Amino acid sequence: MSLSPSVQIDSKTPVWKVFLEQLIRLPWTWRITLGYLSVMLFLPIAAMFLKASTEPPARFWEIATSEIALATYNVTFVTSIFAALLNGVFGTLIAWVLVRYDFPLKRIIDATVDLPFALPTSVAGLTLATVYSDNGWIGSLLAPLGIKVSFTRLGVGVAMIFISLPFVVRTVQPVLQEMEYEIEEAAWSLGASQWQTFWKVILPPLFPTILTGVALGFSRAVGEYGSTVIISSNTPFQDLIAPVLIFQRLEQYDYSGATVIGMVLLAISLVLLLAINFLQAWARRYDQR
Repeated sequence: MSLSPSVQIDSKTPVWKVFLEQLIRLPWTWRITLGYLSVMLFLPIAAMFLKASTEPPARFWEIATSEIALATYNVTFVTSIFAALLNGVFGTLIAWVLVRYDFPLKRIIDATVDLPFALPTSVAGLTLATVYSDNGWIGSLLAPLGIKVSFTRLGVGVAMIFISLPFVVRTVQPVLQEMEYEIEEAAWSLGASQWQTFWKVILPPLFPTILTGVALGFSRAVGEYGSTVIISSNTPFQDLIAPVLIFQRLEQYDYSGATVIGMVLLAISLVLLLAINFLQAWARRYDQR
C-alpha cells in the first residue's frame, strides 16, 4: 500500500525538492513521527557523525584504536554483555516468581524492582560503593574471601546489573501473565516433568521476549555513566569504561577525541543490537514451526 500518490519526477528537479514534495504528501501522523524522530534522534546522531568525519582518516583511526580506547571498549562491552546475560536469567526468574506466586510484601517487592528507574544514577553508584566497600554490609562479607567489589571492574558489573535489571523483569512479566496455565497442566498430564515443561512449553514462546529484555538491558548498561564513575576507580586498562573516557576527553577540551570514541561506541552497539534483533526474528520463526 502506497503512502502517497505517485509523483512524476523530473531528472532536473533537485533531490531535496523531490523529498520535500513527498514529505508534504505524507499523512500528518507520519510527518509528526518523522519530525519528532528527526529532532530527538536522527539529527543528534547525524551531527555526531559529521563532527567525527571532520577528522582525517589517519587521525580518526589513531584515536579509535588507541590502546586506552581499545581497553575501554573491552571493559564496557564485556561487562555490559555479562550484566545483560545475568539479568536475562535472574530477571526472568524474578518475573516468574512475581507472576506465579502470592506471598507477603509481594507488592512492595514488585515496586522495588522499578527503583533503578527512579533513582538518580549518582545516588545508585554512591549506595552500591558504600554497600560493597570493604566495610559495607556486603563487602565486609566478601573481603575475607579475597573478593573486592568497590573500585574494581567487578564493581562496574554490579552497577550495570543494578541499573539494567528492571528492563528484563518488566519485559518478561506481562508475557508471563498472558501465558495460559492450562498449557503447563496439559504437559504435566502427558507425563512431562517440570524441567521438560519449562524447556519445551514455556521457554520457546518466552525466549524472544527474554532477548528483548536482554537487549534493552545491554543498551542501558553500555551507556551507563553516573553509577559506574562512582563505584569504579576509573583507572585506565583496569576498570575505565568508554562513557567515562568520553567525559574525560571533554574535560580536556578534546571534543574530536570524545566524538570519535562515541561514534565507535555507537557503531559497535548498533551491530550487537542488530544481531540480537536477528536472533529474535529467528526465534519467532522457529517457534511458529
